Amino acid sequence: HVQLVESGGDSVQAGGSLRLSCAASGYPLVKNCMGWFRQAPGKEREGVATINGDGSIMYADSVKGRFTISKDGAKNTMYLQMNNLKPEDTAMYYCAAGSGYVGCELEREYFTHWGQGTQVTV
Repeated sequence: HVQLVESGGDSVQAGGSLRLSCAASGYPLVKNCMGWFRQAPGKEREGVATINGDGSIMYADSVKGRFTISKDGAKNTMYLQMNNLKPEDTAMYYCAAGSGYVGCELEREYFTHWGQGTQVTV
């Protein structure tokens, strides 16, 4: 049974920082495709960052240079360090996992498991 649990969401002022965490159980995230998505009210869920089993990383243009995705195999946990936060970053942030066999990109189709989300308000 795969379970993804996000944490770290909060309300911060513009220019501030947050670190989101995604703890995975039943799923070796180091070997697989992992990603962060977000969804603002009234908008589609969009990909923010992905990290594949080989360590390759992708970022949405809107967060490049501000957000950093990483994972810790020993803790089976993925992170999203978010710096210089902007009001437009306000959204529910979701952790996602996929096999990576068909790719690992910023689209929902590559992911089969999702967390419940953590709210970020800027």
